[in-house]
Amino acid sequence: MSDIQVRSVRSMKHDVSGESPDSTLLQTVRRLWPYIWPNDRADLKARIMISMALLLVAKLATMATPFTFKWATDALTGTPSAPFSPSWTGWVVVAGVVWTITYGLSRVVMALTTQARDGMFAKVAMNAVRNLALRTFKHMHELSLRFHLERKTGGLTRVLERGRNGIETIVRMVILQAIPTIVELLMIVGVLLYQFDWRYVAVIFATVVAYTSYTYFATEWRIGIRRKMNDSDTDANTKAIDSLLNYETVKYFSAEKREAQRYDRSMEIYETASVNSYVSLAVLNAGQATIFALGLMAAMVLCAYGIANGTNTIGDFVMINAMMIQLYQPLNFMGMIYREIKQGVIDIETMFSILERPAEIKDKPNAPPLKVTNGVIRFDNVVFSYEPDRTILKGLSFEVPAGRTIAIVGPSGAGKSTISRLLFRFYEVSGGRILIDDQDIRDVAQTSLREAIGMVPQDTVLFNDTIRYNIRYGRWEATNAEVEEAARLAQIDGFIRLAPKGYETEVGERGLKLSGGEKQRVAIARTILKAPPILVLDEATSALDSHTERDIQDALDRVSKNRTTLVIAHRLSTIVAADEIIVLDKGVIVERGTHYQLLAAGGLYASMWNRQREAEEAREKLALADEDGDASKESKHKLSDDLPADAAE
Repeated sequence: MSDIQVRSVRSMKHDVSGESPDSTLLQTVRRLWPYIWPNDRADLKARIMISMALLLVAKLATMATPFTFKWATDALTGTPSAPFSPSWTGWVVVAGVVWTITYGLSRVVMALTTQARDGMFAKVAMNAVRNLALRTFKHMHELSLRFHLERKTGGLTRVLERGRNGIETIVRMVILQAIPTIVELLMIVGVLLYQFDWRYVAVIFATVVAYTSYTYFATEWRIGIRRKMNDSDTDANTKAIDSLLNYETVKYFSAEKREAQRYDRSMEIYETASVNSYVSLAVLNAGQATIFALGLMAAMVLCAYGIANGTNTIGDFVMINAMMIQLYQPLNFMGMIYREIKQGVIDIETMFSILERPAEIKDKPNAPPLKVTNGVIRFDNVVFSYEPDRTILKGLSFEVPAGRTIAIVGPSGAGKSTISRLLFRFYEVSGGRILIDDQDIRDVAQTSLREAIGMVPQDTVLFNDTIRYNIRYGRWEATNAEVEEAARLAQIDGFIRLAPKGYETEVGERGLKLSGGEKQRVAIARTILKAPPILVLDEATSALDSHTERDIQDALDRVSKNRTTLVIAHRLSTIVAADEIIVLDKGVIVERGTHYQLLAAGGLYASMWNRQREAEEAREKLALADEDGDASKESKHKLSDDLPADAAE
């Protein structure tokens, strides 16, 4: 196993569980920056510059507001401290009204520019959300089958959801809140130092230090609670999706109560964590409010002494109150920004850990496309293991000649399905080579390799869309007529036309509205439409009854004619006409030849064939007994007992 495979196995549980190493805000912003300031999007850069200009205007208006409030108060109390304040009594009210209007207008300007800034920046933030979410989604498809076989679908969708929210939070908070808040704090300190004296600055400094320190330690305490809440939320969501996807299985075993209890246990943990989160938030808010109230009280007491000593006016008293209240907003934002950013980092760190997970299967630099001339497949001394201590294929060598059909059979666990996965390059071989027309599949582009191979799997899962959509998935540019012709060849066109909506019939989640045979025929139609030079049939008729199997087998025989075909079979009756049958056992070839040659040899294949024939004959007897209605229950039980315990269907 390669180093990448080993690292992938070691980190599998880590990634799927949603846990990941701590990320710092600086690291997160550095990763996000290319999405916030994309080099190829001048329009987004212009929006950022306009947003910053609006931010500056908004902060200037914010700084002017307490001054206009002070000047209006002094004008109305007859204190000539405001600019252009009249010295005669008759204009006092007029001056007070003018400054009051100015105060109101400054607040209007502040509100309008702030909202305009948010609206202007929204495109930047959501573009970053969209692009990073898209990159993560695409990267999930690039990760190996090893990763997805052990994934928790609900957990991964939750990672995407919380990651998107985290990106938006960080982008908006850092650009629209953190930077403006720091600027506003510096401006307020400068104004207070100019308008009053160093004692006020000392009070503000002590308030800010106490407030931010308390916020930091309280938020760090809350982070652990938030992590636990996220984990329990992911676990509950995963259990809910898993249970609903297996709705029929739950019903088969009357397990509704057990599933509800299982879900409730996860929700109980989430409830406890959520309650703790709200309680800790209340503690945080109460402490912040107390610290600020003490700072406000100290500043206003200083101003009250100044008024008593004649060094300050009533307007100064109003102004210091307004400034402190105005200071509370950025301080409160600082607390909220820190909380939200920390939570955003937690929410996005798993998304980044998935993005940083290297793809196990990578194309070589400038890998050429696969060129299929004849379609000859050759396994050359192939060795493979999923885990280092358990080898699945042990020096496997065989060839599928152009236009011929080779079948792979063997007991369960012999490594049959592994062969198809290796041919599609879902995994890299541990040793040896797999060649198509003498081209090592590791040297060609993966996309071209998979475009050249058609697959009909044992377990067909369809998209929750229409029948036409699922068939057209084989070749997206196909016309409706071509889609319907593929359905006809797959013996499903008649069934589709009987449905009320025909080809526009929805198949449901994972195709559950269709029977197993109908799903299998949709998969066959999809492959027929793809028309690849190489076919892989992995137990393609395993979900079908005997009558339908014969119809589908005829269609598959027509489709595979003149195509290189590899059949992985369980029902031996489907591969009687194969050009060669390879019998696999414990990862090695134990027999090979035609059907009749292998029967004559009397080995493993003959034994498997005989057992399947016995099982089929026993079923035929049961069917006849049911039709005649003459067989007693005892005889039916006896016939049932004749079925081999390990006989294949």
